Amino acid sequence: MTQPISGTPAQPPGAAAAPSTIGNQPLSTQQRTVLERLIVRLVALTSQQSAEVWSGIKHDLGLRNDEPLLSRHFPAAEQNLNQRISAAGQNRESRQIMAQLNGLLGQGNNRQAVSDFIRQQYGQTALSQLTPGQLKSVLELLQSNQMAIPQPQQRPGTSRPLLPAEHNTLNQLVTKLAAATGESGKMIWQSMLELSGVKTGELIPASHFNQLVTWLQARQALSGHRAPTPELLQTVLKQPLDAGECNALYDYARQNWQATPQTVLTQAQVQALLNQVFLRRVERSQDTLDIRNIQPIYNPQIPFFERLKTVSARPGLLLIALAVAVILLWLVM
Repeated sequence: MTQPISGTPAQPPGAAAAPSTIGNQPLSTQQRTVLERLIVRLVALTSQQSAEVWSGIKHDLGLRNDEPLLSRHFPAAEQNLNQRISAAGQNRESRQIMAQLNGLLGQGNNRQAVSDFIRQQYGQTALSQLTPGQLKSVLELLQSNQMAIPQPQQRPGTSRPLLPAEHNTLNQLVTKLAAATGESGKMIWQSMLELSGVKTGELIPASHFNQLVTWLQARQALSGHRAPTPELLQTVLKQPLDAGECNALYDYARQNWQATPQTVLTQAQVQALLNQVFLRRVERSQDTLDIRNIQPIYNPQIPFFERLKTVSARPGLLLIALAVAVILLWLVM
């Protein structure tokens, strides 16, 4: 006599099982295999563990954690897992795109360009508010240089020392550069102090902040290139070179190393060129500040001449003035 499968009531041979009986059966081997494969895919896309996923499925299906999944739960469980996999895939794609965007936002004035673009095109103010498709469009525009990049606004220099927030910004950039080049952060700070003409123990003036940011970002960007050239250098600067700066840079490279714009440079030569850009711009900004602060020289004769012009424009007053002068002269004599 045939023995019934454990967990199922005995049925006459050839009799079909009732639908309610089938639905209340535990998951079949095939159903469990399908769900486990989906869970493996989900775990690969997220930081969740397999047990957490099983618990989440039961919660979404309205089951207690100690209740088993039954055969009738399979369609809903499969759909739940497919939805989770789709959402996790989109989140992973968004994270990958954001990682690439973050690498580009620090170059030039890309951050301002992206901010303007997403506000005008999508009505949003943060990248985290965009869909994966919108993020991908922004990335492709940046990578293909099809996004309008505004020129950074230059603030007038000041003689005040760096603010804590400005110092923290420089410190973060120094940390990134040290990680990229293997150079110690202390040595990078020492180079910045020497470049700024600041003695040990003195504070870097705030007028140097923008140029130091450009210097650090350019050094980090060029450290990843195996064959940096003078021509490449000007493409990574936060504030692009103008014609005069570009010519001066090429002249410096030609006079010191007989280098052309396409000559491959060493890291020391790259830093020397960046130092030249920094010094020229600091000197130019200082000249601009000095001109702005020049006060007009007082000339005591100017008020006299102004009054004389006023009197000569009115003949009557001129005659009276001459008469008074003649009388005074006669009295004195």
